[in-house]
Amino acid sequence: MFFEFATAARIVFGLGSLREVAPAAGQWGSRALVVAGRNIADFATGLDFALFVVEGEPTVGVVREGVRVAHENQADVVIAMGGGSAIDTGKAIAALMANGPEPLDYLEIIGRGQALANPSAPFIAIPTTAGTGSEVTRNAVLASPEHGVKASLRSPHMLPRLAVVDPELTLHLPAALTASTGLDALTQLLEAWVSTRANPLTDGFCREGLPLVARSLRRAFRNGEDIEARTDMSLAALLSGLALANAGLGAVHGFAAPVGGMFDAPHGAVCAALLPHATAVNIAALHSRQPEGEPLRRYAEAARMLTGHAQATAGDLIPWLADLCRDLDIPSLRAYGIGEKHAAGLVEKAARSSSMKGNPIALTAAELHEIIARAL
Repeated sequence: MFFEFATAARIVFGLGSLREVAPAAGQWGSRALVVAGRNIADFATGLDFALFVVEGEPTVGVVREGVRVAHENQADVVIAMGGGSAIDTGKAIAALMANGPEPLDYLEIIGRGQALANPSAPFIAIPTTAGTGSEVTRNAVLASPEHGVKASLRSPHMLPRLAVVDPELTLHLPAALTASTGLDALTQLLEAWVSTRANPLTDGFCREGLPLVARSLRRAFRNGEDIEARTDMSLAALLSGLALANAGLGAVHGFAAPVGGMFDAPHGAVCAALLPHATAVNIAALHSRQPEGEPLRRYAEAARMLTGHAQATAGDLIPWLADLCRDLDIPSLRAYGIGEKHAAGLVEKAARSSSMKGNPIALTAAELHEIIARAL
């Protein structure tokens, strides 16, 4: 057995934990770049900061502009507040502030893939959704419209110095966003659980996180003011980030990167649309080629954790996921303009993605096509 584990230097979780941000930022710098939507919480009271507004998912161009704004304002600490898009943007800006302004020098797949030589500028992550777990991961996913794909800027140097997870910040999330981000967290927990790189530490996070989603995602969707459900989902998202950062992902995220690069489709919603179908194809492939292997046993255990039934099998997981997506009003991929004519290109790009390396079984081209066909 051989594995490593790395995460944010400090994690603070709980109601009211937002108050930890300003003192930490003051220790690490004199002027902050705050990366967020147009509205920021009162954590910034008393801080000297410049605001960099992020609308939509991060692109290479947005990050270049953020680095320019940071230098122009002489910022020496970065605070990102928002969903995964804002946090990934801030994470990338902090990394490039210390290493050079051009993202393509360091991006995987479409860039030159150079290693970051220097630790990022001090970076604080504050999630306001319960989904991506980006507050404890070592990568930032950036879209490159000219390449039609998303790729990761990745380095241990990019782990935040402080992650502050305050469930109160998720209380007013719209139902649709609650659903898509919550299903992203579920996807990350399930894919990390069955990943080829799973290890005893990540297994613990998944065993804790999967039941949290099962008991609270529907509750948070139906009643956004249910603070217990919101707390469960914030914790599940944090655990999913800890798991994926150290165990990897699988076929759902293998497809999510090219889909997000080619279409105007939110990452969480894409993962939600793919999850039941990728799981079904994986389980069928395992029954066919590895019927006695560890991955099928893990899928069966995941089914027991999610359904609550002690005798559940791997096959029981598929209708449970389908029912959950139906209850949460998850649209198919067709809602984002994706059709059969796009399948071949998506399959080709997904097969080369870094996430696909963690999938519990190597899928054939026909099996990858089947995932897309079912998700349309």
